[in-house]
Amino acid sequence: MGTVPSALKHCLSYQHLLKEQLWIGEQAPPPPAAPHPGQESQASGLPAYIKIVEVGPRDGLQNEKVIVPTDIKIELINRLSKTGLPAIEVTSFVSSKWVPQMADHKEVMRGIERHPGVQYPVLTPNLHGFHAAIAAGATEVSVFGAASETFSKMNINCSIEESIEKFEDVAKSARNMNIPVRGYVSCALGCPYEGNIIPAKVAEVSKRLYSMGCYEISLGDTIGVGTPGSMKRMLEAVMKEIPLCALAVHCHDTYGQALANILTAIQHIPEHEKKYAKRQRGVLDGIDTSMNETIA
Repeated sequence: MGTVPSALKHCLSYQHLLKEQLWIGEQAPPPPAAPHPGQESQASGLPAYIKIVEVGPRDGLQNEKVIVPTDIKIELINRLSKTGLPAIEVTSFVSSKWVPQMADHKEVMRGIERHPGVQYPVLTPNLHGFHAAIAAGATEVSVFGAASETFSKMNINCSIEESIEKFEDVAKSARNMNIPVRGYVSCALGCPYEGNIIPAKVAEVSKRLYSMGCYEISLGDTIGVGTPGSMKRMLEAVMKEIPLCALAVHCHDTYGQALANILTAIQHIPEHEKKYAKRQRGVLDGIDTSMNETIA
């Protein structure tokens, strides 16, 4: 696979950025003398646990102009499986006419080494893709919606309402087969066609996905125009409709804001832990990133 890209090295050093930016504008309070177990996250302003869903093999590679050989994709996924990641999105069961890079989805799915404790979800835009994914051995699937009407029509050739109807078919079949379903909401912080997206629209689409059975909703800054302020406002709107434990963020680094936006998101966790503690003790937020998106 060659040497480690500089982008990945930067991503792996994110803790340095967090330490520098956590108390910007104010003096950092002294740490408590002897924190009790479970209080560390409150003392640092960060949660004790973050779930990382690696989406590089799907969302990263699908944008490459040159077709990546199947064996290279399999090797990438196998190496990622050895890093300790809990979830790696493997591929997308979409038409090769629309996404040629993912045409080998069956071969990739059948060729990877599966490690205990690692989930290998795949993207399935409709019922046809869902059944093809299950036949190839998928044990978790994802559906991909949008908070922008125009983006939905341009990206998946249907309205938001029409996409929800397709996802409901997938969710129903998955529920009957005991297959977990994860949901994406793209353009959560901005759209290339419509500009700013109001947080209430993101909350509405997220609620629909959660209600149909998606166990987790990933809120995507698809074009990377989000800021810590817009991220905070969007999350606050969505959290009125969906429990914190069911949310994730997916940040692109188009304008250099990905890490700052992720930091804003994870700082919401300790802030709201007490509110949800009785219902979902010990389950925290997920951060959905890929090495070629978070640091581009």
